[in-house]
Amino acid sequence: MRIAVDVMGGDHGPHVIVPGALEAARSLGIGLALVGQEAIVRAELAKHRHDGIDLAVVDAPDVVEMTDHAVSAARRKPKSSMAVALRMVKDGEAEAMVSAGHSGAVMATALMILGRVPGIERPALATVLPTLTGRVLVLDLGAVTDPRATHLVDFALMGSIYAHDVLGIAEPTVGLLSNGTEAGKGNQLVNEVHPLLVDLDGITFSGNIEGNDITQGVVDVVVTDGFTGNITLKVAEGVASLVTRALREEVTRTFPRKVAALMLRPAFDALRKRFDYRESGGAPLLGINGPAIVAHGRSDERAIASAIRVAHQFASGGTIDRFAGIAERRRAVVTGTAQ
Repeated sequence: MRIAVDVMGGDHGPHVIVPGALEAARSLGIGLALVGQEAIVRAELAKHRHDGIDLAVVDAPDVVEMTDHAVSAARRKPKSSMAVALRMVKDGEAEAMVSAGHSGAVMATALMILGRVPGIERPALATVLPTLTGRVLVLDLGAVTDPRATHLVDFALMGSIYAHDVLGIAEPTVGLLSNGTEAGKGNQLVNEVHPLLVDLDGITFSGNIEGNDITQGVVDVVVTDGFTGNITLKVAEGVASLVTRALREEVTRTFPRKVAALMLRPAFDALRKRFDYRESGGAPLLGINGPAIVAHGRSDERAIASAIRVAHQFASGGTIDRFAGIAERRRAVVTGTAQ
């Protein structure tokens, strides 16, 4: 298997993406296509040991900047590193792609080059968040900010399939994010979606859940619209940063606390790893007709390696082939013919 990696994306660029990709290739035993401005990629590659790795450097002269408009970048930069990497997936030269670049541009470019899985109305951006009992897959995070009810039906099915195939959850439970757990709570969209998910074949629907239920781990998959999902993700990141900073300040405020902190350092390290975004491996684009992972813009070497690991798992499971049956299930529940 070969993974195409957009070397020019992200806040830190080639000097973290190249070594992170090499680390992943070594540990997973996979091939790499490092895609970017060739001279820059080769200069960074020369700093690192890469013997024994099935490696290709693919030139892509254009770079999508974070300030670029997503759709304009997709149209006007056909030789960008993310576009070339996605084209490799389309042409069968790579099994998956990873980018830490402009997430909107990755989505727009992927739609243009790979298209949607036949029958999927809208793609979704998903991510894995830590919970008290393990982890939860949340989608959508911003791909579709104003979806229809049928789009959320697709999200529920894609999320359930992905959680089973990639996250290894035998029977994933699905919750619909709302402002109350009772049926009938929520806005118009939630009230339209809820009865469809009750009757939907192919998922285990646990009903409405509230925002505080996400971190409790009451379900394995949380479905929401992209507007709400994006806000939920940003609030979660902000709270995690707040707690980490406040804890650091408090445990170092006095000398006795510093001593106690040293004794508890292994516990603090384990807690930090449990809530570290670098371990989650980035956000899969679900519904795109080819495995694509959007890594965090702040990704360091570990985060890039994690994203490539998830891309490898995504490409290995035949998950996208299973998405092909979603349209039929959606039509059955919408027309009232679901079994």
